[in-house]
Amino acid sequence: MTSCEGYKHPTLPKVHVDFLVYPNDVSYLELNLIGGHIYVTGGINGIVIYRLSEWDFTAFDRACPYDWDDVDEPRVAVENDGITLKCEKCGSLFNILDGGVITGNSRFPLKQYYTKFDGMRLRVHS
Repeated sequence: MTSCEGYKHPTLPKVHVDFLVYPNDVSYLELNLIGGHIYVTGGINGIVIYRLSEWDFTAFDRACPYDWDDVDEPRVAVENDGITLKCEKCGSLFNILDGGVITGNSRFPLKQYYTKFDGMRLRVHS
């Protein structure tokens, strides 16, 4: 089902997100490479942006769906393998491509934000 309000995450509160990132800027050097990622403020507990391909990006909230209301460190972070995200608190492991749960206590995927890249600007929004 679709609605005018968009996707409602089963455990995480709705927050307004709408900002631009310029991947070609030296401030975001990590996003110049496919597989690169950065952490930015915003959302519930910060946001991780990951470059999937030349034109495609994903953006996930760093709040774990299992224990999101405990905003103390650690947050969900990219693992050394570069393809999974892990909540250090509960141990849940998530796929960086779609935010889906791989293992752990979380029954729900990470909260994903919309991304749109025009070749210069990357818009991340809810």
